[in-house]
Amino acid sequence: MSRHGTGGGPDPQHDDAESGPSAVPLLRPADGLPEVVGDRAGLDRTVAALAAGTGPIAVDAERASGFRYSQRAYLVQLRRAGSGSALVDPVPLGGDLSGLAAAMDGPEWVLHAASQDLPCLAEAGLRPASLFDTELAGRLAGLPRVGLGPLTERMLGLALEKGHGAADWSRRPLPEDWLVYAALDVEVLVELRDVLADLLEEQGKLAWAYEEFEAVRTAGPPPPRTDPWRRTSGIHKVRRPRALAAVRALWEARDSLAAERDVAPGRVLPDAAIIDAATTNPTDVRALAQLPVFRGRAQRRLESYWFAALQSAQALPDSELPRAVAATDGPPPVSRWADRDPAAAARLAAARAGLTELSEHWSIPMENLLQPDLMRRLCWAPPSDADVAGFLSAGGARNWQIGLTTPVLEKALAARPS
Repeated sequence: MSRHGTGGGPDPQHDDAESGPSAVPLLRPADGLPEVVGDRAGLDRTVAALAAGTGPIAVDAERASGFRYSQRAYLVQLRRAGSGSALVDPVPLGGDLSGLAAAMDGPEWVLHAASQDLPCLAEAGLRPASLFDTELAGRLAGLPRVGLGPLTERMLGLALEKGHGAADWSRRPLPEDWLVYAALDVEVLVELRDVLADLLEEQGKLAWAYEEFEAVRTAGPPPPRTDPWRRTSGIHKVRRPRALAAVRALWEARDSLAAERDVAPGRVLPDAAIIDAATTNPTDVRALAQLPVFRGRAQRRLESYWFAALQSAQALPDSELPRAVAATDGPPPVSRWADRDPAAAARLAAARAGLTELSEHWSIPMENLLQPDLMRRLCWAPPSDADVAGFLSAGGARNWQIGLTTPVLEKALAARPS
C-alpha cells in the first residue's frame, strides 16, 4: 500500500483521519518494533515464522513514487497471527523476495488499496493466491471515508499516526519513526478485514466483494497510455501543433533521463518548465537559459540537452505534428453527445439516472457499481443483438455487476430523445 502518489502530496491511506475523542492513539507496535530484515539469514527466519503462523497475512509495501522513477518496493511489511510482524528491506536483497513466496502462497493476503501494491510485490517475486482489500471492502460497504486511517478509527476505534505518507522510502537508513509508522499499518489490517467482512456479510455483499478482490488479484498490467505526454500539467494552454510537438519532445527527453537516473520525472524538470519552453519557443540555448527553472544550476548543465529536444520538434514536417486533440477509440466527450447523437445522449441520461438510484439503494459508489467508461461505450454504441449482459461481460464487468445493472441498462437503451 503506497501512501504517496506520483507527486508526494497528501496521504491517501491515512486521509482525514481526524481522531474523535473515543479513538485510542496507536503509537507503538504491540510486540515492539521488529528489526529490519536485510539479509538471507533474516529472510529465512521470516519464512519460518510466517509458516508457523495461522490465518491471513497482512501485507503492505512502501514505494518512493514522488522521488523515484521506478515503482519498486523499498519496504515490505508482513504480519500474521502467531508469527508477529516483519519489516523486510528489499534493497540489500537485490529486490528479490521470492524466498518468501512458499510461506505466503496459501494464506489469504490482506492489503489496503491492493492494486497499488501488487505490481511492486510481483516485481519482488510475491503474488497472492487470494486477497482481501480493506479499501475496496469499505467502498462496497458504503462507508464515507475509506483511507486506512478513517476506516481504522471508525471500525476499530484506533487512531493511526500520520506524517510520513510523502516520505522518500528509498532513503537509507530508514528513521525509526518511519518504521513504527509502517509496522502499525499491518498491525491493524487483519482485525479490520474481519469487521469489514462481517459488515459486508450483513449487507449481503460479501460474495460481491470477493469477485472484486479476485478481479484485482488477476488483473494484468494496464496497457500503455496513448500519448502519455498529453497528461503534462498545464497542457491546456498549448494550442499550436508545433508547440505540442515541443511538449512531447521535452516530455520524452525528461522521461528518458528520469528512467536512466531513477528519479521521478517532476524532479528532473517540472511540468511548468516544459510548458513554458514549449510556448515561448526560445531560438537558442541562451534564450532557453533565461527562462525560469532553466536558470538554475542543475538545468544549466542540461541546457543543450533540453534545447536539442526543442530543435527536434521544430524540425518535424507538418505531417508528423501531433493533433490538437488526442485520437481515441472510445465515444466522444459527453458534452458533445446531444449535438452528435441525441438518441445516445438520451440513453446515457437514462442509464445514469437508473444507476444512481441503484447506487443509492445498495450504498455502493457508482464507479464501483459499473465502470463509467463501459457505461458510456454501451450507451454510445449498443450491441446490435441487444445482449447487454454479454457486452458488459466482454468489457470486464463482474457477475454481480452484470446481474444488478443489466435490467437497468436494458431499460435505459430504450430511452428516446424528448
